[in-house]
Amino acid sequence: MVGKESYLAVGRVIGVHGVRGEIKVKQLTDFPERFARGALLFVEGETSQREVVSARPHKGALLVRLSGLEDRNAAEILRGKYLFIAREDAMPLGEDEYYEDELIGLTVETMEGELLGELVEIMWTGANEVYIVQGPQGETLLPAIADVVQEVDVDAGIMRVTLLPGLRL
Repeated sequence: MVGKESYLAVGRVIGVHGVRGEIKVKQLTDFPERFARGALLFVEGETSQREVVSARPHKGALLVRLSGLEDRNAAEILRGKYLFIAREDAMPLGEDEYYEDELIGLTVETMEGELLGELVEIMWTGANEVYIVQGPQGETLLPAIADVVQEVDVDAGIMRVTLLPGLRL
């Protein structure tokens, strides 16, 4: 891999399973076909792609076999690493949809121009995402819903929001 900015993470290896080289993957994509048999993935720190040999759901994660992983020891080396696709292979998104790496680092301010800080992390919950913003007043948690997020300008590096009652510290 050249630079991470040319790639999108679609999974993270969170463990191994069995003795035949299966890895346990936390899926980081809304497109499960990324793990279909024959799909090609980059492993963090490697220069060539690996082919998906098989994948199946297991206890909230995926059990994935990648080419070149023949045993548990080989799979163990991948623990904690991310699985990527090339950015040009990304699925097109709809209007007002963004990839996580496009949002991280945006300056967040209210519609009135008050600086809240920088979007540093996205927490994935069952209902909606929550944006974690670090700023002069500390940490602010913003639900990623239309009532809160008013404007996103990735090119300008800014997100404008309306704070609902209870969101202010």
